[in-house]
Amino acid sequence: MNSDVWNLNDYNSQKLDWQNCYGEFECSSFKVPVDYDDMSKENFVLKVLRHNALDQQDKLGSIVVNPGGPGGSAVHYAFNAKYVVSDALLEKYDIVGFDSRGINNSEEIRCLSDSEEDNFLNADGSDGTAESVASLIAISKDFAAKCAKSAGEKLGHLSTLEAAKDMEILRNLLNEKKLNYLGKSYGTYLGTLYASLFPNSVGRMVLDGAVDPSASLREQQLTQAIGFDGALNNYLASQNKFTLADIQALLLKSKTDPMEDATGREATQSLVITAIAQTLYDPNEGWRELSKLLNQAINDEDPTAIFELADFYNNRDESGSYYSNQNDISIMITCLDWEDSRTVEQMRSDREAFVKAAPIFGRYLYFAGLSCKYWKAKPQLPKTQLSEINTSPIIIIGVTGDPATPYKWSQELNKVFPNSKLLTLKGEGHTGHNQGNECVDSAVDSYYLTGKIRQSALICA
Repeated sequence: MNSDVWNLNDYNSQKLDWQNCYGEFECSSFKVPVDYDDMSKENFVLKVLRHNALDQQDKLGSIVVNPGGPGGSAVHYAFNAKYVVSDALLEKYDIVGFDSRGINNSEEIRCLSDSEEDNFLNADGSDGTAESVASLIAISKDFAAKCAKSAGEKLGHLSTLEAAKDMEILRNLLNEKKLNYLGKSYGTYLGTLYASLFPNSVGRMVLDGAVDPSASLREQQLTQAIGFDGALNNYLASQNKFTLADIQALLLKSKTDPMEDATGREATQSLVITAIAQTLYDPNEGWRELSKLLNQAINDEDPTAIFELADFYNNRDESGSYYSNQNDISIMITCLDWEDSRTVEQMRSDREAFVKAAPIFGRYLYFAGLSCKYWKAKPQLPKTQLSEINTSPIIIIGVTGDPATPYKWSQELNKVFPNSKLLTLKGEGHTGHNQGNECVDSAVDSYYLTGKIRQSALICA
């Protein structure tokens, strides 16, 4: 080991050199070890952005934010600070986001070219036939091999566990005694792992749209399939124009006779189900978009809305380029975060149970973890207990009709944190904070501004 090799103290002693960027923001970067168990290896350089508190004299510190994903850009999220938190929090807190290792501005890792990404996202084993499954296996093996080539020695070091350790370095560099944190969706898992590693460093933490850390990958996929089916059924019940049979007919047609746009691009079954899923995250704008999609596709044979919604979900622009690496990195992180002992044949045999539980989305999610079966790196699993994490009081938010992170996951995470308070929003949509519900937002604001949580039941409608 040469004298230039850093130890953990060196990483925690860096200085953030803040520079003005994007008008009213500041940007910087910091180094973290690729491998915390062997710091003689290379570094990651992580980008960080902050929106400074408007009242610097009486500010309460920083709130580190994460939008989820896995693979969402927290730099972009913090850039939208005005839409992420209330004016009251903007007044008193710096809003800080960092792109985790391999994501976006932080040494982005991509496995596939744009055309390869198109092919990968169009892969479809939903019918369960031997031919479809064989094709899906081949493209999954190819993806795993190309990710290994692109990432090199970093392939095994893109986990949420390591991102949580990186966040502790950032806390130190921000000179914060405690980490104040707002994590949405997958960002709740990052917060959970951080709390398990550094319970005494947890400050005011809100975990919104929780991931249950005890749920297996299979359970996650099945529960999400049920959640999206439930949200779709709730949409259908809210109007009287389209039926479940219409949805099923559209999906069948997209398999046998897909619509095309003027360029010849096909609205494949994978793109149709992705577009539908995109609309189910938000019962207001999303449900209106779903009605528009169905009206165009069923009545006009027009795939325009399908492409727009699927491309938005997949981070694909009008030119066919992918403007982030979230499709690739989300799988890379997932393969390191969760161990799945099932064989490929066992995954295939799960199709019947998935379709029975979720007739629409089940057939698209039973093979969701297939690429991980061919991964070239071992999972980075937590060594700490994720069953009883004792921290200062935190808030967990669950939406009863959340399709992507079902309400029961928030209930389970509430049990993991003995000092947590579950804030329940009775309604539809993914995550509850800053979605226009004054009851939820006022409870969150009060907590961040005072550090106290109301003892009475936190139930909003």
